[in-house]
Amino acid sequence: MSESAATSSTQRYDVILIGAGIMSTTLGAILKELQPEWNIALFEKLDGAGKESSDPWNNAGTGHTAYCELNYTPRGSDGSISTAKASGIAEQFHVSRQLWAHWVDDGVLGSPRTFINALPHISFVWGQKNAQYLRDRYEAMRAEPLFAHIEHSEDLTEIGQWAPLLAQGRDPQQQVAASRFQDGTDVDFGAITRQLAGHLDAEGVDFRYQHEVTGLSRGSDGRWEVKVKDTSTGQKVTASARFVFTGAGGGALGLLQSSGIEEIKGIGGFPVSGQFLRCTNPQTAAEHHAKVYGLASVGAPPMSVPHLDTRFVEGRRSLMFGPYAGFSTNFLKSGSYLDLPLSVRPHNLLPMMQVGLDNTSLVTYLMKEVTKSQKKKIAALQDFYPQASGSEWELITAGQRVQVMKKDAKGRGVLQFGTELVSSADGTIAGLLGASPGASTAPSIMFRLLERCFPAQMDAWRPKLEAMVPSYGRLLNEDPALLDEVAATTAKSLQLDS
Repeated sequence: MSESAATSSTQRYDVILIGAGIMSTTLGAILKELQPEWNIALFEKLDGAGKESSDPWNNAGTGHTAYCELNYTPRGSDGSISTAKASGIAEQFHVSRQLWAHWVDDGVLGSPRTFINALPHISFVWGQKNAQYLRDRYEAMRAEPLFAHIEHSEDLTEIGQWAPLLAQGRDPQQQVAASRFQDGTDVDFGAITRQLAGHLDAEGVDFRYQHEVTGLSRGSDGRWEVKVKDTSTGQKVTASARFVFTGAGGGALGLLQSSGIEEIKGIGGFPVSGQFLRCTNPQTAAEHHAKVYGLASVGAPPMSVPHLDTRFVEGRRSLMFGPYAGFSTNFLKSGSYLDLPLSVRPHNLLPMMQVGLDNTSLVTYLMKEVTKSQKKKIAALQDFYPQASGSEWELITAGQRVQVMKKDAKGRGVLQFGTELVSSADGTIAGLLGASPGASTAPSIMFRLLERCFPAQMDAWRPKLEAMVPSYGRLLNEDPALLDEVAATTAKSLQLDS
């Protein structure tokens, strides 16, 4: 039974969501469909939804299908190309497409063109060694049903037809190679977040903007007590819930630490900031219709893979290139420079120190990035777009990312890229840490959360989950017929085939 908000000083809910980003709003919309009678509250310290990492200019907007991201297809010690991670990410993005299509069909989300657009994904490299890698990757990927439609070329003229800016002004003697998927996408995760927030508000979710969660503790009744401060008035309130999700981006680490759950011990956070160059000249933007990813520099983290992207934000087309990594000790753009030092605990100090000792090349790389001049930033852009004019590009600061530092199987601290779902043993609290491909795979992550935190309800929920995502519980890479069906139906609903 649902528990309505009490008139006492402690407001009681079934579920409390912390942070109004893509993760919390996705989970909220799923739960409202599964259990419409549950009473849900959402607390966000900013004055609106999707204003941190989910904002379209705080991320690359790539619908991460592992089509063009070369760090997802590493070459092994035996020389072979591994497609396992790429397949997993592609599977998850197909889940996202299915859930978004379901919500479009049901009117939860608005016109698809307001949040997703069809856009080819291209991998582009130069040099003999890199061209050989991309050729081997092409051969490995086309053997997988998920990637069987990959195209490949080492002809500059043909690559120029795919993406003219890559070829214009390039030395014809330079060895180049490119692989392309025609069915890639550009996604405005901020638009999805705000549309889901509007839907949840209409469905009776208790939204509290400008409300900062300052602490979590377990009450004597087994419920979670959430301490909240209204930043507009200074008033402090306490709310309680049977289940709490901390989808607060970089702020999730501190909140999970305050909860005292065993599962957060030994985990630290390493913040990485980023900048992009943006071009809003409509003539230049019209010449490029793709997301083009290259190879990361030696010592650079995977999230720093350079890419030249078409973006569609609020109906306007532009180009973005980057990222240029930086370092700041705050965990959120709206956070504090004390975030990193205050996150250090006795239980994570050693793993964090070990990460520092083992990643001196990363630290060196970040310092070089911080001091990189505008001229050098434009030079990096010109590796992709030789005729780029610096006067057309402005530098913007993107969202803050916090990479996970945790112990490996041997007990030594390692820096982990990607996303990490942390939950208590009893499933009453969970949170998400890390970065890419997080937003693109939010539905899959939230389904995994349901399986982990609500095991008793899963049998009853399964019919609804399968209606929301027809491939739920199945791998498309093992069922080509279902893959074709899912790709076609979601393309129609999301207007990706027009």
